[in-house]
Amino acid sequence: MGKGLFITGTNTDVGKTYVTALIVKKLRENNRNAGYFKAAVSGNIRTEKGLIPGDAEYVDRVAQIGGDVGEMVPYIYENAYSPHLAAQIEGNPVEMSVIRQRYNAIAQKYDYVTMEGSGGIICPIRYDGKKIMLDHMVKELGLGTLVIAEAGLGTINAVYLTVHYMKSQQIKVQGIIVNHFHDGDIIEQDNRKMIEILTGVPVVAVVHDGDKDLDIDVERLEEFYG
Repeated sequence: MGKGLFITGTNTDVGKTYVTALIVKKLRENNRNAGYFKAAVSGNIRTEKGLIPGDAEYVDRVAQIGGDVGEMVPYIYENAYSPHLAAQIEGNPVEMSVIRQRYNAIAQKYDYVTMEGSGGIICPIRYDGKKIMLDHMVKELGLGTLVIAEAGLGTINAVYLTVHYMKSQQIKVQGIIVNHFHDGDIIEQDNRKMIEILTGVPVVAVVHDGDKDLDIDVERLEEFYG
């Protein structure tokens, strides 16, 4: 059974998929058998072959996994809504038993499985009499996490609240990756320092716009999987 790591963000559109692709790419370029998983993806394009899970397709292409993207994502929705709302409109609501089964199948295939979340950590995945929140899945699968954060103004509050909540739920936060970082920017440099001080969680890497590689030793990256 492969080791897993969960990637969440302080909000939607902070670059989780971009950074996740760099993480998987880093592992694979260093001869690690690494794969990708995401429970539910919304806002996908419908083709003659059906809905295409765009996030999985992107990670597969960047990291050159060469896998079946359909295996990587059990629940694929067309509407660009939170998964719970997309499922209410389109049907096919998320079942935790399916997530567990499909995740385990990926973990049998790969030594390192990087699971990407939807939105922030408090994201309703199903809410129709059954209640499944994103953090429920993290705990169900027993995964440690990395938090992806914006570099700019407002990130101190967002990171602190995210990490504080996750710790209150006994979710292990392994580190923080700061995205859209600009070297020499006084606000972003201070943000990086302050989120470490206030959360007690290290910033393990920063990502600049256009980066093709994650600036972290692969051995250090491996330590986050468990």
